[in-house]
Amino acid sequence: MRISEKDQLNSLGRTGQAVCAFICRRDGVKAREIARELSLDRTEVNRLLYSSPLMKELCWKDTEDRWHGLISQCFPYSGLREICGYCDTVREFMKLSEEEWLSRLIEGCQDNGRNVNDTRGLLHSFRDCRSQMASLFEDLIRLGAGECGDWVIAFELKLKRAKYTRIYADVLVLTGTKVFSLEFKMKDTIEAEEVEQAAKYCPYLEILFGPGCEVLPVLVLTRAEDFFDFVPIGGQDRLLPVCSGDMLFNAFNEYLGFLWE
Repeated sequence: MRISEKDQLNSLGRTGQAVCAFICRRDGVKAREIARELSLDRTEVNRLLYSSPLMKELCWKDTEDRWHGLISQCFPYSGLREICGYCDTVREFMKLSEEEWLSRLIEGCQDNGRNVNDTRGLLHSFRDCRSQMASLFEDLIRLGAGECGDWVIAFELKLKRAKYTRIYADVLVLTGTKVFSLEFKMKDTIEAEEVEQAAKYCPYLEILFGPGCEVLPVLVLTRAEDFFDFVPIGGQDRLLPVCSGDMLFNAFNEYLGFLWE
C-alpha cells in the first residue's frame, strides 16, 4: 500500500525533524547520543531512524552504526551536488556557456538516474530555465548585489532513494538563510494545480535544509511578461508569488529587500 505524502510527513513529526536536523549538522552520530542530547527515549529514536520513510530518504547509517545526513544543514550544504543535475555557486554558473552548462546538467541528471528524453522538449525547457536565471543574476550584479555570486544554484533536484518518498525541484537558489524553490512553466497563464505543484515539496525541503532556512516557493511563467502577483495555494491561507521571467527579480526582492534604498 502506498503511503500518502501527508502520512510520510506525519510519520516524522516535530521530534523526527529535530532528530534529522541533529544528524545533519554532525559528522556521524549514534542513536544513543541522539537520544541523550535531545532528551528523548532511545526506543523512540530508533523507531524514527528505522521506520520513517522520510528519515530513510534523508539519513543513512555507516558500518559503525553512526548516522549521517544525506545533505549537511550548513551552508553551502555539502552533499547537494550528488542529488542534482547541476549544482554550484552562482559565480561558477555564470562563467559557463549555455552549452557547457547543458552538458553538465545532462550528465548530472543521468548520474542521478534520470532518463533525459527530449521527445517532449525537455532540453528546451532546461535552456529556458537557464536563460531566466542568468538574466536574474545579471540584473542583481548590475544593481550592486554582488554577494549573489556566493549563493548556490541547483537545477533538477531529484531525491528518491526510499520506496515511497520523492522530492523534486526545478531550480533552487540558496542564499544561506533562504531557499528559493522555483517551479518553471513555459506558459503565460496561472493554473491552480501548478500553483499547488510549486508549493508541494516545500515541507520536504524545509526538513531537508533544516530549521535555519526559510523555504520560499515561486511559480515562474516564462511566456508571460511584466507580471508579478501573489495567489492563494489551494484551500490554504498561504499565498504564493507568481511572476513572469522578466519579473523574477521582484520575487527575490520581496524577501531580500534589494530595493530598500
